Amino acid sequence: MAATPPLPRSRWSWHNAGPGRWVRRYFGYSRSEVRGMAVLLLVVVAAIVAPLLLRPDLPVYLPAADQQELNELVASLKDHRTTTPSATAAFPQREGRGGHGHARYPTVAQVRLAPFNPNALTAQDWEARGVPHFVAGRIVKYREAAGGFKAKAQLKKMYGLTDSVYQRLAPFMQLPEEAPKRNEPPAYAAARRGPDGKFPPFAPANAADHQLFDRSSRPRPRNLQPFDLNTADTTQLMQIRGIGRSRAKWVVRYRNQLGGYLREEQLDEVFVLKDAPDLRDSLKKYTFVAPGFSPKLVNVNTASFDELYVHPYIGKPRARLIVAYRQQHGPFKQVEDLKQIPVLKATDWEKLRPYVRCE
Repeated sequence: MAATPPLPRSRWSWHNAGPGRWVRRYFGYSRSEVRGMAVLLLVVVAAIVAPLLLRPDLPVYLPAADQQELNELVASLKDHRTTTPSATAAFPQREGRGGHGHARYPTVAQVRLAPFNPNALTAQDWEARGVPHFVAGRIVKYREAAGGFKAKAQLKKMYGLTDSVYQRLAPFMQLPEEAPKRNEPPAYAAARRGPDGKFPPFAPANAADHQLFDRSSRPRPRNLQPFDLNTADTTQLMQIRGIGRSRAKWVVRYRNQLGGYLREEQLDEVFVLKDAPDLRDSLKKYTFVAPGFSPKLVNVNTASFDELYVHPYIGKPRARLIVAYRQQHGPFKQVEDLKQIPVLKATDWEKLRPYVRCE
């Protein structure tokens, strides 16, 4: 009897034995699914282990090199301090001023106090009488802006002037203690007289100072005659009670921007008079607009943007639209074409109409 041949041995694989067969039986996966799972597991392990194996070596701290670099930096700073002058050397302390701070200004020699006119002193003269430099300059600027000091009370309120310095200088100032009333000439203000019944002496340095002092204290005219609002200058406007130099300049400036006032009610549009109805009433009472007055007209076809927007009734937004309309549609054929501008309301058009033309 012939011997039977041995059975062929099946090819061994990870899927037929070991964990592969267990995974297939337990989870019910196919061979391809188990193979894919094994590859995925290898990729995950490689992603975790690779950074640890490929990490570069950390730099080695060398304290000797760092210490050497620090020593070089300290040496360079020492050399810089020796070659660059210090703040104390560049600005020596003042002498005779208590040593506070550094002297940015040269020291002024002090003078012996004697009667003086505050309206004739320069900033250096004030410093020579013990006033700090910045306060001396402030006093001179205030005097020029205000048109001269009229009383000691104005100097007493100067910012930075200490009470001790003021009390030392006040007896020598050739000014009254307080300013005279507006309707009261200083020469006859009995309430301002001194204990001896006389006014403190006032000796202007020159004729210009004397005229300046008299002009500022001169009372306003009682019987003021109305004048033309479009030809009046600031001097005429200042004759009205309550209208100072600043307000008068604003009235003239607004008139120039408009091209002339057509009616007294336009004074209500002046910036500095909006919150002063009594001043507006005074201006309307003593001023008038001449009949037949023709204002200066703005040509909307040739005026540039800078010329248009300064007009109070046009402004920047409308000036841009006027220029854009000209560029897109050509020159305006008639003034009424301005009504096509969207932002121009009916009330604004009524005010603007007398001041524009198109040619």
